[in-house]
Amino acid sequence: MTSLFVGTMSGTSMDGVDAVLVDFSAAKPVILGHHYVPLSDSLRAILRHVARPQGGITLAEFAALDTAMGTLIGTAVVDLLKACNTNSRSVRAIGSHGQTIFHAPQAPTRTSLQIGNPNIVSQVTGITTVADFRRRDVAAGGQGAPLVPAFHRHVFASNSENRVIVNIGGIGNITVLPRGSDHVLGFDTGPGNCFLDIWCERINNAKYDDQGAWARTGKANQALLSTMLSDPFIAQSPPKSTGKEHFNAQWLTRRLATINDTPQNVQATLAEFTARSIVDAIQRWAPATDRIFACGGGAYNRFLLERIAALSNLPVDTTAQLGVEPTLVEAAAFAWLAMQTLERKAGNLVSVTGAAQPVVLGGIYYA
Repeated sequence: MTSLFVGTMSGTSMDGVDAVLVDFSAAKPVILGHHYVPLSDSLRAILRHVARPQGGITLAEFAALDTAMGTLIGTAVVDLLKACNTNSRSVRAIGSHGQTIFHAPQAPTRTSLQIGNPNIVSQVTGITTVADFRRRDVAAGGQGAPLVPAFHRHVFASNSENRVIVNIGGIGNITVLPRGSDHVLGFDTGPGNCFLDIWCERINNAKYDDQGAWARTGKANQALLSTMLSDPFIAQSPPKSTGKEHFNAQWLTRRLATINDTPQNVQATLAEFTARSIVDAIQRWAPATDRIFACGGGAYNRFLLERIAALSNLPVDTTAQLGVEPTLVEAAAFAWLAMQTLERKAGNLVSVTGAAQPVVLGGIYYA
């Protein structure tokens, strides 16, 4: 049976779809290829609107959006396989995360919704597709997130040092990997890139602050930082997860309403907020950490990683040092989760999500 899987991911930054081809025949997975498709400005705009509190769309608009994302994901996979000169029949399955537009695992709603019609993905590619990974964990009493810590354990755990994997996407999360142990702790820490991107786009009309160069020119506003760090989510004990339902443009606007400072100082404060929330979580829940490895788009923000290193007094590298490029970790994780599902193995970790028991995640859409 083939050991090739494809994983696709579109994260909370809503910038595009990553698709990776992964070979799981060896003890450590090998990424054979990567293809990235950016979201169009129009698609990104409507996704961001829908993800806003009280954003609201009609059922017809929802269906069109679900179809558009499914088509985009399917096309990304087809293009990936062409670039890798790989026949679709050689791929056992696609793990398609889809695009999260609503995440509310707490009562009374208790759900997490991702779009990107997997029927279309399977039809376009001719490959069995596994999707809708989060809701089974939520049904079992869990947060439905983060789901990547199980993959982090599989790929990045060490017998010689205590590691923390920091994923900095739109939202930040950590995975605590004690040396020589299968016990894993993981949870969302708060904002990752989301506020940095929002402010950069608002002021500079740029989608992100390249390497944190703009934030580096400013100085953190301590009053604003204290206000941000006082958000109840930051001090909340795990298991916990969050998203743009909570940390969004409206949240930022309210915090800035009474602040009179330069744009670059605000950007520096937002970077410090992300760094502090991550480091505070590590110091509280993983005080024996020897080394930090960053992944996600934020791993390329040099200023942010420098602040994490300075605040933690720990060495900070990216997961490239462990063999996986930072922006490919999540997509590879969903390829692995698809394999877990097809083999009827649990994909969640109860120590991470808080679910009542391990469960097989997702639905299978056969080719």
